[in-house]
Amino acid sequence: MSKTFTLDGQPIPFSTGQTIIDAALDAGVYIPHLCHHPDYTPHGSCKLCSVIVNGRVCSACTFPAAEGQEVLSHTDELNEDRRRITQMLFVEGNHLCPGCEKSGDCKLQAVGYYLGMHDNHFVHFFSPRKLDASHPDVLLDLNRCIFCTLCVRASREKDGKDVFAISGRGINKHLIANSASGLLKDTDLEASDRAAHICPTGAILIKRTGYTTPIGARDYDHQTIAEVSLERERETHDG
Repeated sequence: MSKTFTLDGQPIPFSTGQTIIDAALDAGVYIPHLCHHPDYTPHGSCKLCSVIVNGRVCSACTFPAAEGQEVLSHTDELNEDRRRITQMLFVEGNHLCPGCEKSGDCKLQAVGYYLGMHDNHFVHFFSPRKLDASHPDVLLDLNRCIFCTLCVRASREKDGKDVFAISGRGINKHLIANSASGLLKDTDLEASDRAAHICPTGAILIKRTGYTTPIGARDYDHQTIAEVSLERERETHDG
C-alpha cells in the first residue's frame, strides 16, 4: 500500500479500489457519515461525508481514492453544511430523542453532538408517518427513518432477502416492507437478520429489548461517534 493522498494535509495510504472514506477510516481518520457501512455497497445518499477533492465536492463514500489527491474534510464550510444536513434530517422526520429507546445508541443523535448541533434551526415538518408493529419480533417506526437504505442493502446483500425498499419521491419518499399487505409481518424478515440490526436510528427495533442497556453503558455515553466508528472499523479489519 504505497499509494497515498492527503486528507486535511495528512498523508493517507490506500489500496486500489478503496474509496476515500474507507482509506481514511483505515488510517484512523473519521469522516462523518450515516448511510455508509464498509460491509455494504456504497450509496452516497446522506451527503454527510462530502469532501472537497482537488477543488470539487464529492461523496467520500463513493469517490475512489487516487494517487496525489488533495482532500479537504474538516473545514468550517463543510462542517457547517453537515450540521445543516443533520438538522434537516431531524426536522424532516419525527425524532424525539428523550422518548426514543435508541437514544444514546443512535448515530443520528451522535452525529448531531459531534457536529455541535445545538438546535434544529429549521421548522419541523411533523410528517404523518406510520408505525408498523405487526411483526412479532421487530418494530418498524417510519417516524425515525432517514432513508439511508442500510436495511435495504443488508437485507439484499447479507440476508439474501428483499424485505425493504424505498418508495415515492421527495416529501412522499418512504421505506416500505415488500409484502402484498405492506406489513412487516407478511415479509420473511427474522429478528436475527442483519437488516433488523443495521438501522442507525430507532426506525427498526427489536421488540422487548428497549431500555435494557442502562444510561452510562450506551454506545455514545462516553465516546464520540468518531471514536466508536474508528474502534469498530478496527475490529472489522482485525476479524
